[in-house]
Amino acid sequence: MSSAVVGIRLAGPSDFVLAATIEAAADELLIEYLQATQWPPVDEPEARMAQPGFMLIAEDEASTAGIGFAHVLEVDGYAHLEQLAVLPQHGRQGHGRKLVHAAAAHAAARRYSEITLRTYVDVPWNAPFYETCGFRRSEPTSPFHKRLVDVESRLGLERYGARIQMTLQL
Repeated sequence: MSSAVVGIRLAGPSDFVLAATIEAAADELLIEYLQATQWPPVDEPEARMAQPGFMLIAEDEASTAGIGFAHVLEVDGYAHLEQLAVLPQHGRQGHGRKLVHAAAAHAAARRYSEITLRTYVDVPWNAPFYETCGFRRSEPTSPFHKRLVDVESRLGLERYGARIQMTLQL
């Protein structure tokens, strides 16, 4: 397990391939925990890069190796934490929390008053973790947030447990 000092920076074009690798590794933990038999593939780097918003990379400052990322969508006047992932071997060391705080700070600097996300209620590193970061349960009332619920429904994510929206006031 690593205990390296980790820095956070804005992603560049080459980081989107790295993000796909990190997400795939992190998804393996979730798939195992949920005993998921069908799981959607990670976003292709080009598709993620084309989405409006920003991505932050957590990297080991000594080696500059990327170990995690936070991808925030900016759609219809909303900031939405679309994806947070940390390589499993770097998990449970505060890197995800650092990414969440950095994403929130970056969204606030871009004049958003809140940031939302969607997650599993009962997965320990999902809703319970985000609650410790200051997120609170909220309802998807905007057309954008309702579309996110529709996408989850089409992907069949609720077959593995209840999902909720959460919001952090900035």
